[in-house]
Parts: sequence; structure tokens; C-alpha cells
Amino acid sequence: MSRNAERKYRIARAAQRLLNPVMRRLPLQTVLETTGRTSGLPRRTPVGGRRVGQSFWLVSEFGERSQYVRNIKAEPRVRVRLRGRWHAGTAHLMPDDDIAVRLRSLPTMNSAAVRAIGTGQLTVRVDLDR
Repeated sequence: MSRNAERKYRIARAAQRLLNPVMRRLPLQTVLETTGRTSGLPRRTPVGGRRVGQSFWLVSEFGERSQYVRNIKAEPRVRVRLRGRWHAGTAHLMPDDDIAVRLRSLPTMNSAAVRAIGTGQLTVRVDLDR
């Protein structure tokens, strides 16, 4: 990873450590809940994405470096809080998805942030249970 990419990653992680505890408590914030790959405990991360039918799509700004992506690889069963309601589902990593096209279909503010700070982005699709 280049020095610039590493710098972006460190700055983003520091900001997320400060903001995530507040953001995940906001009732209408979209939250992804994974199972910790080591601890087995629920891990909640505020995310931006969009529900399309029975699927929820998001782009991880740091791809496989993101802790929630590592958790998904270990245990793909997740929950997503959308508009204050929890939905169970199965997450799928989509490395062949066109990130630029996907970001255009997701919420504007989140997509801009992912483009600005992200390196090695990765699309994640969550197939929601009925």
C-alpha cells in the first residue's frame, strides 16, 4: 500500500473511532451488525448503502482491510438496521462488481466519502431474509 493510501487509512480509522460510537446510536442511521471473528460478539458498524428489493448494497471503503469485511468472511450471517428496524441476512463479497457504477447507485454523501478516502474498495451485498 502506498504511503498516501496508508495515511488515508490511518486518518479514516481515527475519525471512525471517534464518530462510530455516536453514529451507531442514532435511530435512523443504517448499521451493519457482524459477528466478531475472534470474540464471537456482535459488532455494529454505521454504513451507507441502499436497499434494492430483498438486497442491501454497500461499498466498503477499505475493502478487505475493513474489520466488518473480515468478520463477514468468517461468518456471513449479518443483520442490517434500516430505518430503525433490524433485518437478518447473508452477506456476500462482490470483488468483481464495478465500484464506480455501484457508487453512483448509492446515497450521494456516502459515495463521495468512499471515493474520497477509500482505497481498495469492495462491494458487499446482503441478501435479506423474508
